[in-house]
Amino acid sequence: MTERRPAASRTAVLVCQGRAAGDGRAAEGRFADPMAVRLLRAAERDPVDAVRAGTPPEGWRARMTYESVRAGAEIAVPRTVAVDEALCARTTGQLVILGAGLDTRAWRLSALARTTVWEVDHPASQRDKRARLADAVRGREEDGNGTAGPPALARSVRFTPVDFAVDDLGAALEAAGHDPVEPTTWLWEGVVPYLTPEEVRATLAALAARTALGSALVVNYQTPSLKAAAGRRLSRVLGSSVTAGEPWRSLWRPRRMAALLAAHGLRVVRDSSLLDVARELGAPARERTSLRTGRVAVAESR
Repeated sequence: MTERRPAASRTAVLVCQGRAAGDGRAAEGRFADPMAVRLLRAAERDPVDAVRAGTPPEGWRARMTYESVRAGAEIAVPRTVAVDEALCARTTGQLVILGAGLDTRAWRLSALARTTVWEVDHPASQRDKRARLADAVRGREEDGNGTAGPPALARSVRFTPVDFAVDDLGAALEAAGHDPVEPTTWLWEGVVPYLTPEEVRATLAALAARTALGSALVVNYQTPSLKAAAGRRLSRVLGSSVTAGEPWRSLWRPRRMAALLAAHGLRVVRDSSLLDVARELGAPARERTSLRTGRVAVAESR
């Protein structure tokens, strides 16, 4: 019997759809992601087009998909702005993206021109992303990393497959050429809720062991909320969530997250809710619970 391969992350697709839906339509001058739509399959673009046109489809399943993408855009825009601005303010020669999913920063941020980017993710998700990159620009010659697709703006991109539940992150980065002596900017976005507290601590320990002075961590995490938990539970029961098979496993309050980071030699210098970021941008905030519970913290090595 053939062993079934783990599926690529559906959450990554939904986040990419949210960014594609918001591109050019929200936070003008501070948010743009024209690359996002290029990583989507044709069927995945349909609800994005509907959201951008403001034309909800008929039928409850199609409408639920539409609302997921619309809500995803409200969350993705402020989260992306908060992360992008933190990264651009702390550019180093090394950027490690933990749980990269369908991240597009290496292809759209000119601030990374002198930065080597390590995209770390589950092997199944990386196979999916590399296939999407290959499809994005068919017929182009392979780039220096052996991946056909649009050229990156970053100095180079190194795909590093890691299953956070079982693999040794430090060993994988060592094999991929990451230098623990040089400052590194770490990005941990859209991953923490899906890990157990033990997996979060283990990842931080591996990260800290390769963090030199002058490094920084940008981490996105979720705080506890009874309303949000009830909503996710209802979506699973109704089978209306494309991410029903990817449950949240750990939630953190800001003080607890700060203490956890401090225990690994990282001092929080900023921690903002996505609702505050959305209000600053003048972006829509119908999804107030999700925005209020989503946070982006910036911590620096001590």
